[in-house]
Amino acid sequence: MTASMSNSMSRRGLVAGIALAACFTGYSVRLVYLQVTMHETYVGMAAKQNAHTEPIYARRGEIFDIKGVPLAQNDPVRTVVADGSLIKDPDRLAQILAAPLEMPVDVLRAKLSRKVKAKTSNELVPLRYIVLKKGVSEIKANEVSALLPDLVATPNKKELPISAVQAIRFERDFVRVYPNASLACHVIGFVNDSGVGMDGIESSMNDKMQGRDGYRFVERNGTGGELVLYRGEDRPRKDGSSVTLTIDLNLQQIVENELDVAMKTYRPKNATVVMMNPFTGEIMALANRPDFNPNAVPIIDKKKVNPMRNIAITDQVEPGSTFKVVTVAAALSEKLVNLETDIQCENGYWQWCKLHDHSPYASLSVRKVLIKSSNIGAAKIGMQLGDQRFYEYARKFGFGDTLKVNLPGEIRGALPAPESWDHITLTRMPMGQSVAATPLQITTAMCAIANGGMLMIPQIVHQVTDEERTTEYKPQERWRVVSKRATEQVREALVEVVGLKGTALLAAVPGFKVAGKTGTAQKPDEHGHMNHEKYVVSFVGFMPAENPAFVMLVIVDEAKVDHENNYGGKVAAPIFSRIAAKAARYLDLQPTEPIPLPGGKQARSESSADVRDQ
Repeated sequence: MTASMSNSMSRRGLVAGIALAACFTGYSVRLVYLQVTMHETYVGMAAKQNAHTEPIYARRGEIFDIKGVPLAQNDPVRTVVADGSLIKDPDRLAQILAAPLEMPVDVLRAKLSRKVKAKTSNELVPLRYIVLKKGVSEIKANEVSALLPDLVATPNKKELPISAVQAIRFERDFVRVYPNASLACHVIGFVNDSGVGMDGIESSMNDKMQGRDGYRFVERNGTGGELVLYRGEDRPRKDGSSVTLTIDLNLQQIVENELDVAMKTYRPKNATVVMMNPFTGEIMALANRPDFNPNAVPIIDKKKVNPMRNIAITDQVEPGSTFKVVTVAAALSEKLVNLETDIQCENGYWQWCKLHDHSPYASLSVRKVLIKSSNIGAAKIGMQLGDQRFYEYARKFGFGDTLKVNLPGEIRGALPAPESWDHITLTRMPMGQSVAATPLQITTAMCAIANGGMLMIPQIVHQVTDEERTTEYKPQERWRVVSKRATEQVREALVEVVGLKGTALLAAVPGFKVAGKTGTAQKPDEHGHMNHEKYVVSFVGFMPAENPAFVMLVIVDEAKVDHENNYGGKVAAPIFSRIAAKAARYLDLQPTEPIPLPGGKQARSESSADVRDQ
């Protein structure tokens, strides 16, 4: 071999060696890159391919009354969950779980057998997270948990693979419970099967109360155990805010008990009571009949009154004579009249506009127009105001617009604008016809009389509390409606309405001055004609008259009583009296008036402790 050949072979060997070394070096660098530099990245990718997301359910905020009594709360339950990748025999497992979970076998089998497309291929793989049933009690969950191992060990039967036992988990969850059943149901509302508020405060405050669910990525080994090493990024849950209402459950109970008595006594189509603090606009109690139990929401019968309708804000009625308060207060505020101004009442029939009074009066003072509830007198006072001015006052009192109460479904009512009126409309509206209002609007308007002339925005939420702070809802004045002097004059007359010469003697409460106004409105039939057998009767008043603790409206729709007794003063007024008397004792109001005793004697109010026991 020549020297040149030897040198050539040496060079080739050197090149091959360098190439081989370079190749191994490249592989080594790549290996280091994959195992060290890209370690976390590929671990994450592996986790995402094999991990599944488990929700961490947020706890819904609770609801309390003004004294902190729970109205809606969360009871602990379990959600039964399965990992389909660990189930080898879904049919057998479905048969085991069907009885204790009270579910059909075929429904369980379908759930346990569900498959989805893999993220990295079109291959169908078992679902890693299957919700079998929500709202399982702790006791039932323990029964199911104890049942599975026993069945696995049962001899002479097809054994359930141990992985299937570990595939069933019991996650902590909560179920919505209303501890007071139907009490305050129209205020509280309810949630659907998904935990979303569907009515009442549950609906209007849903965004604040529902919170935000969290989640975590979980990877499990072949026996169902969690591989913490492969856990991905978690998001903690954020529990919902709790809501404290202005409702006082004790007052609510008083109201509802009396409503139940009224329903049995008068058998009406429906009835409503609203009680408010006139100075803050806080709703102290609100109830309707019929009602419902939010723990077991009923199926609606379209032929009957929907028991879930919050009639106080979703339905409208003709306010009837209660609206005369608006007319008189406006005229007094404008100084067009005073309480002693004489109004010609046409001896009970005003031929020009075919308007009747229930009794013939030649003339009445403005004071007595309210006391005697004269339609003709109210119409003539309204005509002194004129179309536009009367309409503006009615709007200022809150009619024809929503009051922005924090409850769903509130309607505007109906207050036609003057351009749509005919030549007699202004004789009808001042007496409460040709206008429609919600019970809450009527109550709020009387609050403006009771508090000295300010229209308050009705409040149902007192405060909202979350994990960081408590937000208090302050009283909100909307605007001044009438002068304070006008309200004082109206109050004088309204006290006499509840006196011996007024239309609402049965609304009186021994020991207290009560101010108020009756209302009786005929209902139209399907053809729009007034039905002489169907009435909506009402009484709205406040007590004590000199410094009101509350304003209260009672409405009874289509009471089953004789025609001569179907008046606000005979049906609604006594309900007001019973509720007001019990509310006075609960609120510890001090009597200021003599209290009649048997034999015609009177007890003075100085012995307040004895008086409250009468």
